[in-house]
Amino acid sequence: MRPRSLALAAALAVLPLTAVSLGVGTAQAAPTPNASARVALPQTVTPAVARSHKQGDVPADRRISVAVSLKLRNTAELDRFLSAVGTPGTAEFGHYLTPAQFTERFGPTQADVDQVRAFLTAQGLKVDSVSANRQVVNATGSTSAVAAAFGTHESTYSDPQQGNRSFFANDAAASVPAALAGVVEGVSGLNDHTVRTTRIAKPEASAPHATPSGFGPAGYDGAYRLNQLGADGTGSTVALWEFDGYKSTNLTTYDSQFGLSGPAVSTVSVDGANYDAKPGDGQGEVELDSEIVRGVAPKATQLVYEAPNTDQGEIDMAAKIVADNRVSVISISWGSCEPDTTAASMTAVNNSFKQAAAQGISIFSASGDDGSRDCTRSTSGSTVKAVDFPASSPYNTGVGGTNLKVSGTTYSSESAWSTAGGGVSTQFAKPAWQTGTNVTGTMRTVPDISSNADPASGFAIYTQGSTAAGWQVYGGTSAAAPLWSGFAALYNQKAKAASKPVLGEVNPKLYTVANSSSYATSLHDVTSGSNQDFAAKTGYDQVTGWGTPIADGLAGALLGTGGTTPPPTGGCTAGQLLGNPGFETGTAAPWTTSTGVVDNSASEAAHSGSWKAWMNGYGSAHTDTVSQSVAIPAGCKAAFSFWLHVDTAETGTTAYDKLTLSVNGASVATYSNLDKSTGYVQKTVDLSAYAGQTVTVKFTGVEDASLQTSFVIDDTALTVS
Repeated sequence: MRPRSLALAAALAVLPLTAVSLGVGTAQAAPTPNASARVALPQTVTPAVARSHKQGDVPADRRISVAVSLKLRNTAELDRFLSAVGTPGTAEFGHYLTPAQFTERFGPTQADVDQVRAFLTAQGLKVDSVSANRQVVNATGSTSAVAAAFGTHESTYSDPQQGNRSFFANDAAASVPAALAGVVEGVSGLNDHTVRTTRIAKPEASAPHATPSGFGPAGYDGAYRLNQLGADGTGSTVALWEFDGYKSTNLTTYDSQFGLSGPAVSTVSVDGANYDAKPGDGQGEVELDSEIVRGVAPKATQLVYEAPNTDQGEIDMAAKIVADNRVSVISISWGSCEPDTTAASMTAVNNSFKQAAAQGISIFSASGDDGSRDCTRSTSGSTVKAVDFPASSPYNTGVGGTNLKVSGTTYSSESAWSTAGGGVSTQFAKPAWQTGTNVTGTMRTVPDISSNADPASGFAIYTQGSTAAGWQVYGGTSAAAPLWSGFAALYNQKAKAASKPVLGEVNPKLYTVANSSSYATSLHDVTSGSNQDFAAKTGYDQVTGWGTPIADGLAGALLGTGGTTPPPTGGCTAGQLLGNPGFETGTAAPWTTSTGVVDNSASEAAHSGSWKAWMNGYGSAHTDTVSQSVAIPAGCKAAFSFWLHVDTAETGTTAYDKLTLSVNGASVATYSNLDKSTGYVQKTVDLSAYAGQTVTVKFTGVEDASLQTSFVIDDTALTVS
C-alpha cells in the first residue's frame, strides 16, 4: 500500500480545481483579499486613449468580459531551463516538458487561481473559465462591477486617426488589492480598441482568375530547396493562429490543382469562435496560411485555431494551444504594432509563448507589411518607428519579406521587399542568443529570417474574392511565416527519423548556425533593398534578418550533420535510445506520466539508484500511465527491456489488477497481480519490427476498487544493434 501522503496527493489531483479541506466538512473557499489597499497594474491603458476624444460613459449595465492574467513562478529557473533544453550537450537537451509538468514547475498554483476567483466573485463578477495552464482567469460582469473590481472608469472614445472609430476603454491604469499584486500579471478586456490585422499584400484588386498565376508549390519548394529534404511533414502538426475562418472547398481546390494530398484541415474553436460557416474579410488570410503550409509539408496535420479578435481572444488562444499539447509548430500571420497594444496583454500572450518553448513548440510570426513603421495603418501613425507583435516576442521567430526571382524552379536572386516589417522592439529586451547582428542597443530586433513576400513575386492562392472564389496572387509576410512553418514540419519529421529532438524554440539554434561556418550553405544572405529606415546588408539586417532558407543545408546544420542527410537505411549504430531510462533525474521528462508516478520514497525500493516509476498501489479504482516516444533507426534490431516488481494484497488466481505494455497503441505484453514477486524481474520485448519508425512505448496500469497492486518499473532500455 502506498504511504498515506502519496495516496492522498494522487487522489486530490483528480478532484475539480477548487480549494479542498483535508479535515472533516466541505470544501472551503479561498479567503477574499482585502480590496481596500490596492496596487496599480502598469501598462493596462491602451495608448489610443491619449490620442482620442472622450465621448461619455459606458452604460453601467453593459456586459464586459475580462481576462485576468496570472504571473509565472520560478522565472529564473524557467530561463535556465529554456537555455538548457535547447543546448546540445546539456543533460536537459531535447527533454521538453508536458503541459502538466510546465504548470507544476512554473505555472500559477491552484491557490493563486482560487484567490483570484474568490476576489472576482466577491466583486460581483462571474468567473467563466480558467485556462488549462492556470495562466488566465476569464470573467464577465457589468461595467459598474468591472470598474469597481479594478478601480477603473470605463468611457467611450472616438479615434480620429481611424476615421473616428468608436471604442471603449479604461481612462487610467487598472488596480488590484495589494494581496493579489504578487499573483496578477495584468487585466485585458478593459478596452476594445486593439484588433489584430492580417499581413497580406495583394498586387491587384481585380476579380479572381480562373487559372493560377504566381508561385505554386513547385516554384517555392524548388527555389528554397524544400523539395530536397526527403520529407513531406508526416507526423508533424501545425497550428494556424487565426481570427477568421475558411472554406474547406477552397483548400481542396488548391490541393487538387497542385496534386497535393494530406490530412483534412480541422478547426479548433477558442472562446466559442467558429467563423467557418460565414468567414469574414480575413478569409483570404486563413486560406493563404493553410495552402502555403500544404504546399511545403502536404502530409502535416493542420489545426486552425479560431479566436475572437480581441485581446482576451488572443490571450486565450495562446493558452489553449500550449495546453492542448497537440502541435509542434505555430504559424502566425496576424499582428498589431507594439505601441498600439497594452504591454499587459503582450506579456500575458508571451507567457504562453514561454510555455511553448519549454514544450518544444516552434513559432513563426509575420513581421508586418508596413516596413519599419508598423503603426502606419493604426492609431500611432506612420511617423513612429515600430515593430509588430507577436513577431517581436523573443520566443517567436519573426519572418520578414523579400522579392524572389527564379529560373524555372531554381533560385536566382533576392532583394528586400520595400515594406517588409522590421526594426527595434520597445517591449522586449535583446535576448542572450541574439548575437552577431552588428546592431547596437539593448532591445530585441526583428525580423530573424525571411522569405518571399513581395506581391510582385506573389503566390497563387485559391480563395474568396469580392464576387466569387477563384485564383488570386497574394504576398505579404503572411506568406513567409507559413512557408517557414512548413519547413519546421519537414525538419521535425527528419529529426524524429534521426532520433533527434524536434526543432523547438528556433532562434537560439538559428543564430548559432548564422554565426558559424555553415551560414553560407544554410541561408541566402539578402544584401540589396530596404524598408523605410533599414537597408539590407551582408549578414543580419532589420529587413530580411539572416536571410532566406537553403532548406536542405539548414536542416543539415540544425541536425548537426553538416548538410548531410541521416545515415542510409541498412546500417545501424548500436546504442540505447531512451531518455531518463532509470528515472534518476527526479523528473519524468522525457517520459509522460500520471501524477505521482516518478517516485523516490522508501516504501518501494528502486531496482538501482533512488528513483523508479511506481504505478498504482492505492487499493481503489485507479489508472496510471507511463510513456515515451522514440525513433528506431531503420536497419536495426531493437529490444525494449525493463525491470518489474509486482507487489499486491490480492490473493487467489484471478487477475484483478493489470499492467499493459503497448507500442503505438497495440498491446505487446500484459502483467497482473498474478505476477507478484519478492523482487524485480527483467522483462524484454522484441521491437525489431518497428525499425525505421517512431514508436510510443506505453505502460498502462489499471487497479480495481479494492486491495492494492503496485507495478514498479525501473531501469528501462530500448537498445538497438
